[in-house]
Parts: sequence; structure tokens; C-alpha cells
Amino acid sequence: MMGTTSIRRGAAALGLLALAGCGSSTYGSGSASGGSSSSGGTTGAVLSTAASPLGEIAVAADGRTVYVFDKDTADAGTSACSGACAANWPAVIADTADPAVDGVTGKVGTITRDDGTRQVTLDGMPLYTYAKDSDPGAVTGQGVQGVWWVVTADGAKVTAAPTSEPAAVPGY
Repeated sequence: MMGTTSIRRGAAALGLLALAGCGSSTYGSGSASGGSSSSGGTTGAVLSTAASPLGEIAVAADGRTVYVFDKDTADAGTSACSGACAANWPAVIADTADPAVDGVTGKVGTITRDDGTRQVTLDGMPLYTYAKDSDPGAVTGQGVQGVWWVVTADGAKVTAAPTSEPAAVPGY
């Protein structure tokens, strides 16, 4: 009986340890730690730049590629992506109305989403990441349904097809 109790306690301890490691991680959380420019989100900035098969692009704090949605209107102050759309295309979120950026030259701002969070905008367009981009630097959302586009550091949408998938970004 002593062996069964020890096994149960061990299993319970492992379960608690596993739960402790299950923190919440959201794309575009706006937090990262020290580093240099053009490294895919390692500067503490909500937006930075990174090399990709589409050239130098804007990326979220976690290094994920940033996209714009053709159904949004620049400077409208709203996002046309909610519900199932937002599950596939998570908004890039900032903690402040004036988010920090690194290497991004376009006009950066925020809009307030229906849930009260601040979504980052670039040249007035709300920004998103793509849930199916498996790694920082992936651009698999490029051109999806002819309405989702990677965005450059100056806010221009990229309409070209990627030449290849990038290598994994170190540190992620």
C-alpha cells in the first residue's frame, strides 16, 4: 500500500508541475526582453522588423509576422476582424496608447477593440498575426483569401508571394 501512495503523490506532484508551466501566451503581448534591432521582436518593442522571404517586414514582440486585412479601413478606429476571424488572426495588442517600436517607420497608434484591449495600428491599419504561422518569421498568412497581407516597417502592404520560408529565428 505504501508503494501505491508514493506513486499517487508522485503523479500529483508531476501534474502540479505541469500546470505551473502552463502560463498564458498571447501573440502580440507587447513584452519581450533586451536585444538589438531587426531581430524579430527582442527589444521590448511591440513592433520591430525582421528579414523574411518577402524582404524586411514588421513583426510583433514575439517575432511573429504582422498582417493587415483588406476589409479594414485606415483610420476608421475599428477592426473588421472579430469572432472566428480573430481566433485565426489574433490582434497585435499593446498595453499603452503609444506603443514602443524598433525600426518601424510608419505611423504607429492603437484602436480600442470591443473587448477593451488596445490593438496596434500601422498607418491607421489594425495589425494582426496569423495563428497558423508556426514559427517567428513564417509568412504562411500572406495572400490568404486575397485579403491578408504582410506589412513592411513603413506600413505598406506586401502583395508579392514569398520566395521561400525563412529559417527559424534564434532564441525562439
